Amino acid sequence: MFENKTNIWERFGESTGQIAVLIDPEKTNTEAELIPLIEKATFAKIDYFFVGGSTVLRKDLEKTVQILKASSTIPVVLFPGSSTQLSNDADALLFLSLVSGRNPDFLITHHVNCIEELIQMNVEVIPTAYILVDGGTKSSVAYVSQTTPIPRDQTNIGVNTALAAILQGKKLVYFDAGSGAKETVPVEFIQKLKKSIHTPIIVGGGIRTSEDLIAFKKAGANVLVIGNHLEENIDFLLDIQAFKTIMD
Repeated sequence: MFENKTNIWERFGESTGQIAVLIDPEKTNTEAELIPLIEKATFAKIDYFFVGGSTVLRKDLEKTVQILKASSTIPVVLFPGSSTQLSNDADALLFLSLVSGRNPDFLITHHVNCIEELIQMNVEVIPTAYILVDGGTKSSVAYVSQTTPIPRDQTNIGVNTALAAILQGKKLVYFDAGSGAKETVPVEFIQKLKKSIHTPIIVGGGIRTSEDLIAFKKAGANVLVIGNHLEENIDFLLDIQAFKTIMD
């Protein structure tokens, strides 16, 4: 039986406006690519590296995690797109159930397929309600999982889905507009959910401005995930650094 070597879940809940940089090992998995990113992310005072993607190969994921752990003290959290995306070198794993969809593969099947290996690993496992929200474009997650995101104007559906998952035992809620989203998750989703529960909330997809960071922090989001935008504009880490300095 595994024993957790960290408590990332407790860290998630300690404050709002924490920052995670999402790395897709399918795109970024070499030292030449990762070391400059690590240096800039460290300067920006980010709180976590999330690692994963919809179609990532295990060898690329493991290589990426190993480089991150060897070159940084920033915690590494797995954000798996399938049952094969595991690494014992990571600090924690988001055990994602795609509760916004009805595809059994992403509700429970992937979890069953990896459990014999996972139970032997020394990685903190965090049961996570993963909820896709329409970000204005079809994301790779929606395509691969063959599920429909929750409409942006259906706040009650999003919040009720999260509450149902929490009552089922999920310890974390992750609202995601998907990679390359044109629009973020509506702030109202976080505001309304926070009125009902104290469960940590992660939000990702479409976050591109300092105004987005401030709005989600004020709404009560614990962790803000930045991914695709940094591939287009690495200097956004300077905005993150300024945000962290002001808010700390």
